[in-house]
Amino acid sequence: MKNLLLTFVLASMAMTSSAQNLQKGDYGYLYCHMSDRGEYTAYAVSRDGYHYTDILGGNAIFDPKEHARIEGGTRDAYITRAYNGKGYLMVTTDMCVAKSHKWDNYGIDLLKSKDLIHWTSVTFDFRKGLSIFCDGATAPSPYKDWSTINRVWAPQIFWDPNYVWPNGDKGGYMVYYSMLNRPEEKYDRMYYSYADKDFQRITTPRLLFDWGYATIDCDINLLSDGKYHMLIKKEGGKPGIYTATSDHLTYGWGEPVDDDYVSFEGRKNCEGSSAFQLIGDSTWRVAYIQYSDQPKHYRICKADSHLRNFHDPVDIEGVTAPQHGSFMRITKKEYDRLMKLNKKK
Repeated sequence: MKNLLLTFVLASMAMTSSAQNLQKGDYGYLYCHMSDRGEYTAYAVSRDGYHYTDILGGNAIFDPKEHARIEGGTRDAYITRAYNGKGYLMVTTDMCVAKSHKWDNYGIDLLKSKDLIHWTSVTFDFRKGLSIFCDGATAPSPYKDWSTINRVWAPQIFWDPNYVWPNGDKGGYMVYYSMLNRPEEKYDRMYYSYADKDFQRITTPRLLFDWGYATIDCDINLLSDGKYHMLIKKEGGKPGIYTATSDHLTYGWGEPVDDDYVSFEGRKNCEGSSAFQLIGDSTWRVAYIQYSDQPKHYRICKADSHLRNFHDPVDIEGVTAPQHGSFMRITKKEYDRLMKLNKKK
């Protein structure tokens, strides 16, 4: 009887497994980022999470025009592993300010790779409306007119094994981002879609939360307390990088507390936060761009195991023109594969 009960409990736990991105690699770190020299994606690798070596001299890891089919720029790169460990996924903001001369854009790019070097992709131009979404014929639409979309910024990925597709299949990638459609909303708000396991289709955007002011650059992590913790840039209220929590991935996000945020930069503007853990360490590192100074500073600070109490900021070292990006732990094989690219320059 006890064995039967244990089997039932374990099965129940498996059926409601928590959403989280696959973590693998005990050798080093990959910093995948937009370059501040241009609107393209660059790599740098590190053994300790602080001191990095550029891959390809900080030049593009791929031609952004090949993947960013709207404007030709791949900004705000976020990288993670596929849910089954077979390959890698990336999302970027399809945007090129140098071309458009404005801080507006219209879509995002979804990329996948088997080796971190060669990438394939699909582009979603949100101005085309419900026709680009796999459930567009039946899902409620957040907008009346998609042609007036102004921004789709800083997408990120979170694997959710509990998401159920209309055909009964389970598992999807939550892709979350901020959007603005000025004729229909007053400020940037956070939305989310779900991408299929092949990373080819996405669902119609749904509102993640609305706190009554602009929010951008969201970064979600599942912590040991079983809660989802979000880093978020508030552009309303008291601006800055804050944290919020929820028991659920797609709802229940209350406003951040005002007394726990990246406060040591004073009145200087910060954004593009990305949290990661050092190998064997339960505490967190939070990277972000401080862009008030010229030159800008890409910094990494410490946080406790609850992703709170930010302290001890230092500049990242060894990276040419760091900007908004993300971090992924890597194996020695992956580290060596990327370092070999430098020998081919």
